[in-house]
Amino acid sequence: MLLFIVLSNTAFHLWASRYGPSGWQPVNGGPLDRAVQFTMITTLDLRIYPLFAFLFGYGMTQLFLRQKAAGTAERDVIRILRRRGLLLIVIGLLHAGLLMAGDIVGYYGLLSLALGWLFLRRGDRALKWWIWIGATLMAISAAQPIVTVLLQGDLGAVGDAGAEPGAEAYAAGEESWLAAAGTRVVTGAFVTFVAAPASLIGGAYIVFLLGFWAARRRILEEPGQHLRLLRRTALIGIPVGWLGGLPAALAHVGAIDVPGDAQSESGVLTALREITGGAAGLGYVAAVALFAHWWTRRPARRGARAVDAVSAVGKRSLSCYLTHSLIFAPLLAAWGLGLGEHLTSATMALVAFGVWLVTVAGAYALEGAGRRGPAEALLRRLMYRS
Repeated sequence: MLLFIVLSNTAFHLWASRYGPSGWQPVNGGPLDRAVQFTMITTLDLRIYPLFAFLFGYGMTQLFLRQKAAGTAERDVIRILRRRGLLLIVIGLLHAGLLMAGDIVGYYGLLSLALGWLFLRRGDRALKWWIWIGATLMAISAAQPIVTVLLQGDLGAVGDAGAEPGAEAYAAGEESWLAAAGTRVVTGAFVTFVAAPASLIGGAYIVFLLGFWAARRRILEEPGQHLRLLRRTALIGIPVGWLGGLPAALAHVGAIDVPGDAQSESGVLTALREITGGAAGLGYVAAVALFAHWWTRRPARRGARAVDAVSAVGKRSLSCYLTHSLIFAPLLAAWGLGLGEHLTSATMALVAFGVWLVTVAGAYALEGAGRRGPAEALLRRLMYRS
């Protein structure tokens, strides 16, 4: 997940690039850059955040059930989770203000407060009802541009081709760190306090609730007991997600000709990507669970060190996520070394992969020393006040 996130965030650091109608991926570069952009749009953009939401909801339920099993009173567990959500909002806003505007920790911290309060203690029946309600709301909101296009017969009938490039919201091209921080704070506050509540209204919370539901059944801890569900989810979810992103990817590289409005942030192609993004995210989760089931059953353990190293990252996900920005921001931003001006989509993807490898090496070293990540240690100390 963290490798996917660091790759999907690369476009926001290319502050000297020319951006397309969606304001997301650059439109300049050579054939290799176009191939990277095509792959990002099809497989990563708007597909990784649902994956994160599912795992966030899953982990939150794990914590709730584990504390109750250990004998902690339910009201005390809720108090711990509420404190955790508030701390994540604070961490997210600090992260946005200091380094990266598009922080998602605060976003999910706020969602955990709202959805935990509303659903964590509810029964499975209520959870299923609200999952279906959320799916309906999301389909209606995302399908509106598609329906409008079908009725008017014009792809350019919906959207605004003048979408602001994401790099501007990140202030990556600002030469003053203080001025950039002001922009980042505004963007971070918008993501946390506007986009997160809007997702509750639009139904995007369903992937979060699916994490609640799956954790109650220990689907990721015991994948062997749920192979049929996992196989169906992977075999259906991933192709649906990729096919939903394919028209936007083809339009981006010029393989099909559509009006710029259709690719905008409110356009029909973006709506299609959003409505299929959750399917891809869930498919990725299922695929990893199936790999874990296969891996633990094979007799030979060649490659075990690599799997252990990636697992060490998972145990220190918050520290590794923050480390991405700690390296990216001063290296790429105009107020730092400014390398983002000279990189393209392909070279930026290589830098991102290298940054991820640095976090893998650091997490593996901490695992060998028997130490938690620094962010995890701080969060636990503040959560449990001990």
